[in-house]
Amino acid sequence: MEGGDGFSDAEKSGLYRAVYTRRDVRSGFTDRPVGDATLAKILDAAHHAPSVGFSQPWDFVVVRGRAAREKIKASFNAEREASAPGLAGDPGRRSQYLSLKLEGILDAPVNVCVTYDQSRFGPFVIGRTSIPETGVYSVCCAVQNLWLAARAEGLGVGWVSILSNDAVRSALGIPTEILPVAYLCIGYVREFAGKPDLESAGWLPRLDLGQVVHSESWGQRGGPVPDSAGRARVDLGAGTAGDGRRPAGAGIQVYRQPRRAH
Repeated sequence: MEGGDGFSDAEKSGLYRAVYTRRDVRSGFTDRPVGDATLAKILDAAHHAPSVGFSQPWDFVVVRGRAAREKIKASFNAEREASAPGLAGDPGRRSQYLSLKLEGILDAPVNVCVTYDQSRFGPFVIGRTSIPETGVYSVCCAVQNLWLAARAEGLGVGWVSILSNDAVRSALGIPTEILPVAYLCIGYVREFAGKPDLESAGWLPRLDLGQVVHSESWGQRGGPVPDSAGRARVDLGAGTAGDGRRPAGAGIQVYRQPRRAH
């Protein structure tokens, strides 16, 4: 194995498959229960995320009861209606927005609220003095770890952000000094879509890598290109899911063609 403690080809394939086939799941949850052992594994993966100053500022509120989830769903409904006037100048876009399935709060068997505690190991936290937001960024790293670990376990995750944090605090008994960062719906799903839902619905396109990479300074296009054709090539491997179905992305290769700079 080259590179010291690098991954084997099979390990790298598994990692990239989790990255490329992870989805923000809003529908298609099944009745299959999420066992405590599996849930503990993905929460432990989240807990091993990087954090500014090793502050580990996250907490995880696991929600299975329906009463609390109904309160969260009511907040979603209210916030969605309140946000719709922002599209008043585009009736078609507004109609599409209101028709989109954007949460699985009651559909998923488990919800997890991931929070940020600014006081943990504080007030002085190495690395947070100049950029205070790094505390919240750390929690987002934990969310991504959870998301990828869940995908590896065959669990779908949906992040619901159309919520009132005050309503979330009230429903879950979260202290006012604790910031809810992510409200996640977790469960086994019938399938993982080939593309993100909003991309498939035509809401927004996937940007090419070349549109977001700058070389040395802002606006200077270029940078690392994996091969002479200008394509980032990832083999997502093959195989079947635990229930015998062929998993999303299995046996295919993903190509990203950067757009040429103008």
